[in-house]
Amino acid sequence: MFGGFLGLALLKFGNPPIMEKWVSYPAGFFEFLVGTPWPTNWAYWLLGLTAVVAVPVLRAKPRPPLWLTLLPAAWFVWQLIAGAFSADFDLSRPTLKHLAACVACFYLGLFALSRVDRLWPFFVGLLCGFTMVIAIGLDQHFGGLEESRRYFYHQLYLYPQAKDVPPEFLKKMASNRIYSTLFYPNTLAGALLLFLPAMLVAGPSLRARLQSVSSSRVPTLATILGFTLACLYLYLLSSKVGWVVIVVLGLVALFPFPQWSFPGLLAAGTLACLYWSGSKGGWLLMMLLGLIALLRVPFAKQLKILLLAVVLACGLAGFFWKYAAFFRKGATSVVARFDYWRAAVQTVAANPVVGTGPGTFSIPYQRIKRPESEMARLAHNDYLEQASDSGVLGLIIYTVFVAGGLTWTFRRAVCPPAAYAPADPLEARLRFALWLGVLGWSLQGLVEFPLYIPALAWPAFAFLGLLLGKAAASR
Repeated sequence: MFGGFLGLALLKFGNPPIMEKWVSYPAGFFEFLVGTPWPTNWAYWLLGLTAVVAVPVLRAKPRPPLWLTLLPAAWFVWQLIAGAFSADFDLSRPTLKHLAACVACFYLGLFALSRVDRLWPFFVGLLCGFTMVIAIGLDQHFGGLEESRRYFYHQLYLYPQAKDVPPEFLKKMASNRIYSTLFYPNTLAGALLLFLPAMLVAGPSLRARLQSVSSSRVPTLATILGFTLACLYLYLLSSKVGWVVIVVLGLVALFPFPQWSFPGLLAAGTLACLYWSGSKGGWLLMMLLGLIALLRVPFAKQLKILLLAVVLACGLAGFFWKYAAFFRKGATSVVARFDYWRAAVQTVAANPVVGTGPGTFSIPYQRIKRPESEMARLAHNDYLEQASDSGVLGLIIYTVFVAGGLTWTFRRAVCPPAAYAPADPLEARLRFALWLGVLGWSLQGLVEFPLYIPALAWPAFAFLGLLLGKAAASR
C-alpha cells in the first residue's frame, strides 16, 4: 500500500505545494483518471490511511541513534515555529502540510517498512509509477508535447478571459524539454536520479519472481491486468509511444528474454528521458552516481580505473557537446540561480532566527531581486531555502539530518562490517541502490528544490527511514 501510494505520487502529486491554488479539482471521471496533477490534499488522506494500516507492524526498537531518530521531528517543530511568524500564511500553510507528510513518510519507513521481511510488494507500486513516468516522458518527445501545446494554445484562444495561468506553466508549455508527469523538466530529472538505482535492482528481482516455476498464477494474472490497465490509461491519454513502451516492457517481464533485457530497457528509457529533459545538473549528477556505482563493481583495479576514465570522459564530452550553445549564450539559468542564492543569503542576514516562513522565498525575493532577473517562487537550493524560510537553525537541523542519515546508513547499511552485512546479496544491492538514489536527491537539492516536490521528497524520506531501520536492525 505504501509503495502504491508513492508510485501514485509520481503520477499525480508532482507539483510544489505553493502552486496548489492553481490545481483544479477534476470535473468528471475522465478528468479524474487522466488529469495531472491531483489536489495535494487528497494525498494526505491516502497517506493517513496508509499510516493507519501500518499500525500493526510498527516497532520502536531496534532504532538508529536517538539524535537521528528525533531530528526530523525537531526539524518539523521548528518549521511550525517559523510558520507562526510567516510573511504569508497562504504559502506557509500548504508547505507545512507537505513537510509534515515528509516526516510521516520517514517514520513509516523507519518504524514500519524496515520491519517487513519481504519488501518486493513495496517496489511493485514504485516500479509501476516509474515505468509510467518513463513511458509518458518518451511520448512527449515523440509528438505528445507538441500536441499538448497546440491544445493549450487553442484553449487560450477560445477562452481569452482565462488569464490566471502561472508564468512557470506558460514557460514550460513553450519549451521542447520533456517533463512527463512532474512539475517541470528538472523535477523529472530529480525523479530519475532518485528512483533509477533502486528500480535497476528491484525490477529484475520482481521479473525473476514472476517467472519462477514455483510462482502461482496470481502474480502473472495481476501483472497482465496491471499492464493492460496501464495501456488503457495511455490510450485515453492518446499516448501512442507510451503505449508501445509499456507493451514492450510487459512482454519482456512475462517472457524469458535475456536477464539484462528488462534493466537494459529501463536504463535506456531513463537516460533518454534525462537527455530530452535538458537538465544539465541531472546529467552531471547521473554521471556521478554511475561512477560511484562502478566503484562497487567487483572488477580488477586496472579495469575499474579504465572504466571510470572512459565513463567520465564520454559523459563530460557529451555534456559539453550537448550544451555548447547554452554556455555560448552565457549560461543564463546558472546566472539566475546565483541571483536566487544571493537573495536567499540576504534574507537570512535580515531574518536569521525564524526566516520569513516556510515556502515564502518569493516574498523577499520580489523586493530585492535584480531588475533583469525573472521571478522565482523557490530558491533553487533546498538548503538555502531552509535558511531563508526558517532561519539558521532550520538550515542546521535539516542539513545535519540529511548528511548524518546518509553517512550513518553508508557505514551501517551500505558498507557494513562483515559481521553485520545482510545474508541476502539482493538486499545488500538494494540497500546500496536506495542509498545512491537518496544521495542523488540530496545533491540535486544544491541546485534545485526536490524537497518541495511531494513526488520526490516523500519517497526520499521513506527510503532514508527504511535504510536507517534496516541498518539499526542489523547492528
